[in-house]
Amino acid sequence: MDISAIILTWNSEKYIENSVCSFIADCEGEYFYEIFIVDNGSVDRTKKIIQNLTDRYADSITPIYLEKNYGTTYSRNLALKKAKGKFLVVMDSDVEVNKGTISRLVNVLSDNKDVGIVAPRLFYPSGTLQRSTDVFPTIFTKIFRYFFLKLIENKEKVPEVTTSPREVDYAISALWVFRHDILERVGLLDENIFYAPEDVDYCLRVWKAGYKVMYVPDVACVHHTQEISRGFRINKAFCNHLRGLIYYFRKHRYFIRKPKIT
Repeated sequence: MDISAIILTWNSEKYIENSVCSFIADCEGEYFYEIFIVDNGSVDRTKKIIQNLTDRYADSITPIYLEKNYGTTYSRNLALKKAKGKFLVVMDSDVEVNKGTISRLVNVLSDNKDVGIVAPRLFYPSGTLQRSTDVFPTIFTKIFRYFFLKLIENKEKVPEVTTSPREVDYAISALWVFRHDILERVGLLDENIFYAPEDVDYCLRVWKAGYKVMYVPDVACVHHTQEISRGFRINKAFCNHLRGLIYYFRKHRYFIRKPKIT
């Protein structure tokens, strides 16, 4: 098996079909692949759509239905444990993969054995660049980014000429590609984190294991981000995010100065 894709859904009826079909269109005829769709207890039409996709692509799609929302780490880990692919794709259900994205990311990994995770550029449906990579947070930068992310993104301009792949501290897990041996060396996602910052935590663990996280801006995807934890809203997502941040800082034993990775 060349590629195993793990796609997590939760009330994703607007996006999941386009997401899965875009991934298949990008890989069809080039890779042997399998797709695990893990549903976190959706109450809309998501399960019906997953079943229709499973019927259409019976040889490729394995659905995993959970009775409630277990967050991102436990749910993705269920599929990661079953994955047989040499390369693993962790992908949000609201991402549309542009043609050539997966092969480009796989080639970067194949050509650079010291790279652990690669991620493409992400755009909002409007065409605006999404801030999908960053330096490791401190308690202060995380608070600023949480409340003023849109302001930060609006000040940034998309460069006219794309640049070469470059190292970043971390990339959000809207779309990651990494080799299976990285999973074996770094381990699964930390299930002590329900929703976020599980991606920051995993990227830091990849760096600590001696590998790099690489941003590949010459390929891009559209991310219809549902933004369930952005902005100042005191809700369950906000509280889970806050608990995850506190756990992350305690786990890696820093709050003020970001960790050195090189």
